[in-house]
Amino acid sequence: MTTQRKARWPHRALMLLLMIYLLLPLLGTFLYGFAKEWQTTILPQGWTLEWVAGMFQDVRFLEALWTSLYLCLISVGLSLAVMLPAVFVITVYLPKWESFMKGLVVLPYAVPGVVAAVGLIRTYSSGPIDLAGTAYLLIGAYFVVILPYMYQGIRNSLLTVSAVELLHAAELLGAKRMRAFLTVILPNIWPGIMISTLLSFSVLFGEFVLTNMLVGGHILTIQVYLYQRVAESGHLASAIAITYFIFILAISTVWMKLGKKFNGEVRG
Repeated sequence: MTTQRKARWPHRALMLLLMIYLLLPLLGTFLYGFAKEWQTTILPQGWTLEWVAGMFQDVRFLEALWTSLYLCLISVGLSLAVMLPAVFVITVYLPKWESFMKGLVVLPYAVPGVVAAVGLIRTYSSGPIDLAGTAYLLIGAYFVVILPYMYQGIRNSLLTVSAVELLHAAELLGAKRMRAFLTVILPNIWPGIMISTLLSFSVLFGEFVLTNMLVGGHILTIQVYLYQRVAESGHLASAIAITYFIFILAISTVWMKLGKKFNGEVRG
């Protein structure tokens, strides 16, 4: 037992150093958002709520936060509604198409955001379909951006639970395909779906290059708002960044609790 404890110490020390490395910038940003003056000392020389109060008094901040929230939710919901049945059908019934899908969904990684934005603007800014600067164009771009996360997360979940065998077993017991999917497959892959949606939402909520180039002059999102206020004050920008982080954390917590509740109801 003593030998095992000694063997664990290097791993624990490494994890502690990693956590400090990851959380130290966040802590510094948090302190700077409440600091009155912080230049030559280790800790701030004074504390103030001026930056946080000014942020919430700005109507544009709340509007930008709400705009980013509903755009990301619509994009993630649309992607989930399309990708969940598509990945299920391909994985279970059309496995020969998996190679094609793998190559298709990794295209967002191969195309830089600037190039994708320029291509979308050139394509949809003229002709019978003029979507330049609209939320429809941004939602469509968001849908493409999160394809890899949605596809890989759902596919891995289906393969992990052996969806093909589960489906065949349910059908042998008399369940129809739709009922087998809803009562057997979906509850088992729900944790993977939750992780995929949370990851996709976080990626979209932090996306700036594509958002700014597509709708930066027409729709104010939280990313564009933060970029506009950075030049005014570093303290204000830190307060916005911390609020953004807390907001994402709250959304993630609520979503995970709702997901567990839904999973329990489905299993019941």
